[in-house]
Amino acid sequence: MIEPQPAIQPQSTNGTGTAGKKRRFGGTEAQIRSALKFYKVLAYLTGSMLLLLCAELVARYGFGQYLFAGGTDAITGQPFGFGFADAEPAGVIGGVNLSVTVLIVHGWMYVVYLISNFRLWSLMRWPFSKLVVMALGGVVPFLSFFVEKKFHAEVEAELAANPQAPQRY
Repeated sequence: MIEPQPAIQPQSTNGTGTAGKKRRFGGTEAQIRSALKFYKVLAYLTGSMLLLLCAELVARYGFGQYLFAGGTDAITGQPFGFGFADAEPAGVIGGVNLSVTVLIVHGWMYVVYLISNFRLWSLMRWPFSKLVVMALGGVVPFLSFFVEKKFHAEVEAELAANPQAPQRY
């Protein structure tokens, strides 16, 4: 009598824990390393701006102070150089409200940070959950520094473990 055989033969693992599945990236190694460098720079810049934003929000809502550069002191009429002034009533007339500038710069920097997240995520062909974790790095204080370190190490490990995966051409 003939013994039945399974239709799919078991395959050996390639070190990633998935049986027989070859790891493929969405780009070449140079593209991935470029995206990784772009992500790293934006992670540190966005994380730093987020910490500055948090300090500005504490000054604004905790102490009622805005950070100003230039203008005229509303009480004394003297030129105002650089520093904190009352938010309500306005302590400085004219000048640049650096508190609002920090808000705007962080907002636009976060948009570029999201672009860097998407670029790295799509080249590495990661699950969607990793994109969400990377995106949270720009809105949770200190998280971008830890997430960047973790994903940087993970990208380097995946590139080293799968030397043929980025070969596209």
